Amino acid sequence: MIKVLFQIKANKLIVQEKKRLKQEQKSLINTNVISQNELVFSDEYIFQNTKIVNNFIKELVNDYGIDTLVIKEFKIAPMILKVASNISHLHILHLLEESNLTYKICNAIIKTNTINFISVYSLPTFLLEMLDKEKITVESRSEMLFISNFMKDNNMENFSSIYYKTTIYLKLPLSKEDEEDFIGFININKYLKNIYIDKLNKNDIENILDILYSLKLKNIKIHISDNIHDVELIEYLKKINKKNARTNGILFKIDYSKEYLEDNLMNQIHINTIKTCIFISLFLISSLVFYVFYSNYTSMQKVNDIKNDIKEIIAKKEDEVPEEEPKEPVTTPEEEPEEELQLNEDVASLLEINEDTVGWLKVNNTNVDYPVVQADDNDFYLKKNFKKEKDTSGWIFMDSRADAKNLSQNTIIFGHNMYYSGVMFGTLYKTKYSSWYKKEENQIIEFDTLYQKLKWKIFSIYVVPNTNDYLIADFSTEEKFQQFIDLITDRSIYNFNTPVSSTDKIITLSTCSNNGKNRLVIHAVLLAD
Repeated sequence: MIKVLFQIKANKLIVQEKKRLKQEQKSLINTNVISQNELVFSDEYIFQNTKIVNNFIKELVNDYGIDTLVIKEFKIAPMILKVASNISHLHILHLLEESNLTYKICNAIIKTNTINFISVYSLPTFLLEMLDKEKITVESRSEMLFISNFMKDNNMENFSSIYYKTTIYLKLPLSKEDEEDFIGFININKYLKNIYIDKLNKNDIENILDILYSLKLKNIKIHISDNIHDVELIEYLKKINKKNARTNGILFKIDYSKEYLEDNLMNQIHINTIKTCIFISLFLISSLVFYVFYSNYTSMQKVNDIKNDIKEIIAKKEDEVPEEEPKEPVTTPEEEPEEELQLNEDVASLLEINEDTVGWLKVNNTNVDYPVVQADDNDFYLKKNFKKEKDTSGWIFMDSRADAKNLSQNTIIFGHNMYYSGVMFGTLYKTKYSSWYKKEENQIIEFDTLYQKLKWKIFSIYVVPNTNDYLIADFSTEEKFQQFIDLITDRSIYNFNTPVSSTDKIITLSTCSNNGKNRLVIHAVLLAD
C-alpha cells in the first residue's frame, strides 16, 4: 500500500509518496480530516473513492486560492492527475522528479482539461508536440551544453527554449558548428518568425535561404540591421522578396542607408502614394459593392419573410369554417344601420399584422405583388416595411390623401425602385419594354381595396423629369380632370388605345428612375366589369 501525503504551502498543493508517517499523520489515513494543512490517503482509498478525493482537492483549491499542483514522484503522478481533473483553478503543474516525461503521464495531463502549463525535467520531442497541440506550454529544466556561439547567443539552455523560440539572432559568417546547430534548431522549433542579421554577406544569405528552403520553412522575416547603400544588392534582395512573397513568405526587411534614402526617397514616396491611392480606391469600391449586395440580400430576406407571414395569415383565414350567418334582425326606423361589412377578406385578414393595410397591388410579370399600406403622411413607409420595422426598401403605400373606401379620381401609389434586389417597384422597369407592354395580359393591373376587388387597364407609361404635375388626386371640375387625362396620355411611350373619360377613376404608380433624377409613371383606368 502506498501512502500519499497532500500538503498546502502558499498557493501550491504538494503531493508526494510518504514512506514513513508521523503518528498524527497515520491517524489521517483513509479519513477526510485535514490537520495542519496536511491530508493523507492510501492509494487503495484513492482508487476506490476517486470522486471523494476530487472533492477534497477542489475544496482545498477554492479555500486556499491554490493554482499550482506539485507532484514529487512520477510513480503517483497518473493517479493524482486523475483525481485532480476538471478543477478549474488548478492550471499549473510541476513534476519534480528528474526523469524523462512518460506518455502515460502526458496523457493524464491532457485529460485534466485544466492544466495549461507544466514544468518538467525533460521530455521527448513527440510528447512536446502532443502537449503543444493541446495548447499546453512546457518548461524543461534539463540544461544543455553550449556547443556553438549560435546556441549561446540565443540563450537556448534547454529543450523547451528551443521549441518555443520565435526570434533568433545570427552573426555572419556562420561557423560549421553554428550551421549544424542552426539546422538542428530549425528541425525542433515550431514557432520561429523572425531572424535578425547584423551584417550582410551575400554568400551567407544564400546559404541561410538554402537551409530554410530545404527544411520547407515559411512566413519568416529576415531583418538586416546593416545600413545598405549598394543599389545592386538592394535590388537583389527586392527580387528575392518578390519571388518569396508568392511562394513561401520568407521576406527580407531592409534597413536602408541614409545616402540611399536621400537618393530614392522621392521616387519611393511617389510609388507608395500611387499604391496607397489604388489600394484605397479598390477598398472603397469593394466595400460599396459588398454593402449594396448585403443590403439588397437582407432586403430580399425581409420581404420573403413578410410574404411568408402574409401567406400563413391568408391560409389560416381560408381554413376557418365560416360561422352560420345570423338571421337579419328586425329593425325599427329609430335604429342605426349596421356598419358596412369588409368585402375583401384576404386583404382584411392582414389588418392583424398591420392596421394600416388598405389594399393589394399586383402587376403581371413583375415582382409587384404586395399588400398596400397608408400612413398619415407620405414619409413613414419610405423607410419602414410592412411590419413597421426599419428597412431601406420601405413598402408600397397609397397617397395619404386617398380614401380606400371612396377612391379619389386619381389614386396614387408609391414605392422605391430597388433595382438590384427587385423588391417593391424594383421590377417596374420591365414595363418600359415593348416585349412587356404589348402583351394584353400585362396591361391589366389588379388593385384590390378592403371593400372591392378591382381591375385597371393601363393607358399610359412614361419616364418624366422629377415633377409633381401627375400627382394631383382630385379635380374641381370634370373639364380639369379631362385636361389632366389628356396630358398624361400624350406622354405615354406607347398608344394603348384605352378609352378614359372624366367620369372614370384612375390609379397612378410612381417610382424613381435614373438614380432619382426622373420618375417612372404608370396610369391605369378602372374597368367597369
